[in-house]
Amino acid sequence: MTIRAICTDIDGTLLNRDRELSARTIAAVQRLPKDVPFILASSRMPSAMRHLQEQLGILHHPLICFNGGYVLLYEDSAQAPQVLDTVQIPAPVCGRIAELAQGTSIHVSLYQDDAWHAPQEDEWTAREIRNTKVMPHICTITDVLQEWQSTSTGAHKVMCMGPEAEIQRLWETLTQEYGSQLHVYRSKSTYLEIAPKTISKATALELLLQHRYDFGMEAVIAFGDNYNDIELLQAVGLGIAVGNARDEVKAVAQEVTAPSVEDGVAIAIEQYCL
Repeated sequence: MTIRAICTDIDGTLLNRDRELSARTIAAVQRLPKDVPFILASSRMPSAMRHLQEQLGILHHPLICFNGGYVLLYEDSAQAPQVLDTVQIPAPVCGRIAELAQGTSIHVSLYQDDAWHAPQEDEWTAREIRNTKVMPHICTITDVLQEWQSTSTGAHKVMCMGPEAEIQRLWETLTQEYGSQLHVYRSKSTYLEIAPKTISKATALELLLQHRYDFGMEAVIAFGDNYNDIELLQAVGLGIAVGNARDEVKAVAQEVTAPSVEDGVAIAIEQYCL
């Protein structure tokens, strides 16, 4: 196949054990032909992805944020991006998620556009700051939801973090109540990430290609490791799982490369694109 674009997940796929870009990965991306876009597709918010783009020298490339719920085009890295697509969880549904978490140890964070709203500074907030290099707005969920309801705004993502048993019970309840409306998946045993059901990394990439490029999904190589990458790997011309990917992801991938901590994405880029 002729590879015209690369699309990759970030956490567990592109980053090393220090949750950073390795020198080998940066070098591989910077050696790509200038007409081959390197598209980051993640559950992260834009600010948690832009510093990675800067390191890779691709600030002018598109971003697929919040698992496909927020797709951004950058005509000029110094200007505000064009929003190609935005899909949100309605405020009342966010309120129900928060209600279900009451009386537990679960931390509920709300993400909208490029803002992260956290209820307090705790171990979960500190961990996400370390992982994403982004600072949250500390405010009550009630205050955020009241403002959103007055402006018909919702969340691009809700993230719940807490003890494994409590996360499991919340996952079961939300899957039963909102299984037809929400993607509810555990990115870790202690993390529950929630997004609209109508979107995915695959649907976002297809929309992006139709709008911006003159080729289709068959010309894309994609990388991933987790449940939210399965549709993407299935939809592109060459879907590659990193060696540390979940078994379900490896099962749908056409190939398996080395683990993320061993520069699996860089190895595959060197093999297929350089």
